[in-house]
Amino acid sequence: MATPDMPYRILGSTGEKVSAIGLGGWHLSIPGVDEKLAHRIVRSAIDGGINFMDNSWDYNDGMSELRMGKALQEGYRKKVFLMTKIDGRSKKEAMRQLEQSLERLQTDCIDLVQHHEIIRYEDPNRIFDEDGAHAALLEAQKAGKLRYIGFTGHKDPRIHLYMLEVARENGCKFDAVQMPLNLMDAHFRSFSKLVVPELVQEGIGILAMKALANGSLLRSKTVTPIECLHYALHLPTSVVITGVDKMEILEQAFEAARTFKPLTDEQLQNLLAKTAKAAARGEFEPFKTSSIHDGTATNPQWLGEEPERLKALIPA
Repeated sequence: MATPDMPYRILGSTGEKVSAIGLGGWHLSIPGVDEKLAHRIVRSAIDGGINFMDNSWDYNDGMSELRMGKALQEGYRKKVFLMTKIDGRSKKEAMRQLEQSLERLQTDCIDLVQHHEIIRYEDPNRIFDEDGAHAALLEAQKAGKLRYIGFTGHKDPRIHLYMLEVARENGCKFDAVQMPLNLMDAHFRSFSKLVVPELVQEGIGILAMKALANGSLLRSKTVTPIECLHYALHLPTSVVITGVDKMEILEQAFEAARTFKPLTDEQLQNLLAKTAKAAARGEFEPFKTSSIHDGTATNPQWLGEEPERLKALIPA
């Protein structure tokens, strides 16, 4: 439902009109968020003008997708642009996860499916192997099970650039790319400096995540939540995805959208100056500097088996 207070932007080259703020899926099933609250968050977000729904096959053992799927019944599914992510690197595992996501989300077609957690240099090569995950998504796209394809990652902008390079070598142009974009990222291993300009040039939709880094940026005591969201909205993003576990956090997201105006050069430089020292070592972006947020590192079985042709090269 469009509202005067929610800006809408175009997702890359797709022509799709998406809300500048998107609802993160992970928080819908964390401790303290029951099914009733999750249902209320999703529907209130949509009623307030948010039409971009984020999720992932692995969020909270599938509970986030299940809860979102239930909340999107009674006519709400047709009001949103629905996205989820899969971890599978093999064709077989990717298809298995996609089918589960479709079932949990109670839909016949997901608008955007993304290869999740591209955090290793070997990930692009596995995904674009002839028996890799991308082949599965292309088949599913042809069958009408998904519309657009993208990828995500939170570790290093150079790995994003390599994923784009391997995609080009395989004749693929992604529809969207998701990455951390926040006031700390601007200073440390920066996706905004290295990846965003390339995506703008190629006309690929830019999805921002970790604008507040699950509250980590606020613990630096340098910036406010609204400043964090306004900075991400100021970048050439299609959507700024934010996690919501309380109704007041949803209202905070609405306030950020309602009060957003492009930053002046002076405002931008002031914000960057306030965060420069705190950001210098990546302390407040632990997803870049540790394995704490690497779900596929602690659950390698999600990736599926290595390609048979590579396994054959290993000495007995």
